Amino acid sequence: MKTAILLASTAAFVAMPVAAETAPADMSQRGPHVAPEIVISAPFVRELDVIRSTSVLDGTRLLDNMGLQIGETLTRLPGVSATSFAPGASRPVLRGFQGERIRVLTDGIGTFDVANTSADHAVTIDPLTTERIEVLRGPAVLLFGGQAIGGAVNAIDRRIPRDVPENGVHVDLLGAYGTAADERSIAGSADLEVARGLVFHLDGSFRETDDLGIGGFVLSPTLRREQLAIAAEERAEGNIEEAEEAEELAAQRGVLPNSGTRTYTAGAGLALIRDRGSLGVSVGYFNTRYGISKRPGIEHDHGGEEHGGDDHEHEEGHEHGEENVSIDLEQVRLDVRGEVLTTGGFLDRIRVRAGYANYEHTEFEGDEVGTVFKSDGFEGRVELVQRERNGWRGVIGAQGSTRDFQAIGPEAFVPPNQTDQIGIFTVQEIDFGRAQLEVAARYDRVNTSSNTVRLGLDEDAPTTAVERSFNAFSGAASLSYALASDFRVGVSANRAVRAPSAEELFSNGPHIATQAFEVGNPDFRTEKSWGVELYGRGRLGPLSIAASAYANWFDGFIYEQETGLELDDLPVFQFLQRDATYYGFEVEASAKLFEAGRFNIVADGVADYVRATIDNGGGAVPRIPPLRLLGGLEAQSDHLTGRVEVQWVDSQDRVAQFETPTDSFTLVNASIAWRPWGTERETVILLSANNIFDVDARRHASFTKDFVPLAGRDFRVSARFSF
Repeated sequence: MKTAILLASTAAFVAMPVAAETAPADMSQRGPHVAPEIVISAPFVRELDVIRSTSVLDGTRLLDNMGLQIGETLTRLPGVSATSFAPGASRPVLRGFQGERIRVLTDGIGTFDVANTSADHAVTIDPLTTERIEVLRGPAVLLFGGQAIGGAVNAIDRRIPRDVPENGVHVDLLGAYGTAADERSIAGSADLEVARGLVFHLDGSFRETDDLGIGGFVLSPTLRREQLAIAAEERAEGNIEEAEEAEELAAQRGVLPNSGTRTYTAGAGLALIRDRGSLGVSVGYFNTRYGISKRPGIEHDHGGEEHGGDDHEHEEGHEHGEENVSIDLEQVRLDVRGEVLTTGGFLDRIRVRAGYANYEHTEFEGDEVGTVFKSDGFEGRVELVQRERNGWRGVIGAQGSTRDFQAIGPEAFVPPNQTDQIGIFTVQEIDFGRAQLEVAARYDRVNTSSNTVRLGLDEDAPTTAVERSFNAFSGAASLSYALASDFRVGVSANRAVRAPSAEELFSNGPHIATQAFEVGNPDFRTEKSWGVELYGRGRLGPLSIAASAYANWFDGFIYEQETGLELDDLPVFQFLQRDATYYGFEVEASAKLFEAGRFNIVADGVADYVRATIDNGGGAVPRIPPLRLLGGLEAQSDHLTGRVEVQWVDSQDRVAQFETPTDSFTLVNASIAWRPWGTERETVILLSANNIFDVDARRHASFTKDFVPLAGRDFRVSARFSF
C-alpha cells in the first residue's frame, strides 16, 4: 500500500504542469529516437569532471559486444570485468569492485532484483532491449546512491518514449545467432503516436541457448589434478566406480554442462510529450531460467535437527550434488518518468523518476524446489535543475528507496529483512574559462532491520530482532584545466560512505553458490573511503586519449575471510571490517592512421590495472582482476566497418588465502559490419568471430572460474533493422 501511494503521488506531481503548453522548447521534435546524451538520470551532468570517468556502449558497438547478461556485455570497456558466475548470471566488476559496491540501474533507477545478494543471481536487464549502456567508475557516482562506492552501470531503453517518432511510427527489430552455445535471439520494439504527442511503446525479446561450447577442459588444472588424485586413491582402494567418476570429471572438455539459458521479456509504455514537459509510464516483465554449474566434489546435506561440525547428522535431509541446479526468475516492474520546464527564475526544469517491482526466483535441484527468493522494491528520485547563470550551473535532488526481502528454503542464508533509504544530493559547477570547479555532496539515511537474526551458528540457536540505522555523508570535488582547446587535465578528490548491506549484517547459513557457510556481523559500522584521481582527456594531435590514475583508502572495508571452521560440510567465511587500499589506472586511446575521403583506418587500445590490499598484513583482496591490454585495428567507411582486435589478460597470482591463481590468456576477435543505408540509419548487419583460436580463458573475478571457463570459439551473425 505504501508503495502504491508513493507511485500515485509521484505521477500526480509530475502530471500537474505537463498540461501547460506554452512557450516552445523543442522537446518533441528531436527526430526519430535521437535521444539526448544521458548520464544516469541527469543529462546536465554529462560534462562534469566529477563523474567524467565514463564509458558509453551503444549502436554497433553494443550489438557487437552483446552478451547474455550485462556483465559480459561490458567487459571490453576500460576498468570493467565481470563476475562470470555462469552464462546466465554475470554482474559487472568496476575497478575491482563488485556486488553491493556497484549500482546497476535501469534509466537511473535500481533494477530491484537480488543480484547483489549472491553472484549466481541474474540481473534483470536484457541487453537485447537496451539502447545504450553507460558505465561510471569511482566513488564520485555518489550522486546516484550512497551504496555506489565503486561505480554505477546504467542501462537505457525506450520503454518510456522520449520523443515523438518521425512520421508517427518507429520500429526496431534485432536478431542474432551464435555458434558457441547455439544461441537464438530475437527482439522487437515499436513506437506509435496514437494522438498528438501521445506515444505508445511495445517491446519484447526471446533468447535461448544450449550448453556453452568452451575452448578446453571444464576444470582448471588445479581441479583436474584434485580429481585425478581422488581417482588414483579410489582405484587403489578398489572403488572402481568412484575412480571412473572422478576420471570422467577430469576429462570433461569442449562443452560446459548445465549451462543452457532461456530468457524472454515483454513491455509496454505510454508517454505524453509536450513542448514544456513530458510524462510517461511503463510496465515490464522479465523471465529467465538458467543452469548453475557446481564445483566437483561439493556435496551438502540439509534438513536435519542439528547443525554442527564434520560429524553432524541430519534426519530427513537430502544431498546436493546429484541433480542439476537451475534458477527460474521472474519480475514485474512499473516505471514513471516525468520532466517539466519551468518559466524562469532559479530553476530550469524539474525531473522525476520512480519505479516499483515485484521479484521472485526459485532455485531447483532437478525438479525439486530448493530456496525461493522474493523481493518487493520501490525507488523514487526528484531533480531540481538550476538555470545556468554566469558560468554557474547545478542540480539539487532527493532520492528514496525501500526493499522488502525474504528467502524461504534450506539455503536461506540471509533472514527476511527490510532496507529503507532516503538521501539528498547536489552537484554544482563553476566555469572560470580554462578552469572548471565541480563540487558534489550527498547525505543518506539508511535503516536495515530483520526480526529473525540468529545469535549462533547452530540451527537451533535463538533469534532476535535487530534494527540498524546509519548516517552517510559523502562529498567530491574536482578541479580541471584546459591545457589546449581540446585537451583537459584535472584532479578530483572524494569522500564516500557506504552503509553495510543486509547480507553483510545478517548472513548466517550455508550458501552453496559461493561454496561457503557465510556469517555476517550486525554490529558493523559504515564503510568509509577517501579517494583521489588524476586524469587527462582529449586530443593530442592525431591521438585521442583518456587516462586516469586513482587510489582509494578505506576505513572499515567489509570483506569475507575463511575462518578454518567447517559447518554443514562447507568452510565458514566470516564478514570482517579492516582498512584497505585500492589503486590502479585506466587508459583508452585511438589514433587515425590513414584517411582517404570517407575511408579511415583507426588503431585503438585499452589498458587497465588494479591492486587491492587488506592493510596491516591482511593480504590481497579476493577476486581482483589482473592487468589487461586490448588493441584493435579498424577500417571504417560509411557502409562497411571491419575490425580485428587482440585482448591479453595477465595471470593473477596475487590471491587471498582461499583463492587459486588464474592463468593468463589471449583472445583474438574479428568483425565486419554492413550498414545498407550508411550512417544515417540504425540498420546494421554484423558478422563476428570471437575467441578465434578457441583458447581456455577464465576470469579471476569469478567465484566459479575453476569450473566455469569463458566461451570458446564463437561465430555470430547479428542484425538490427530500424525504420
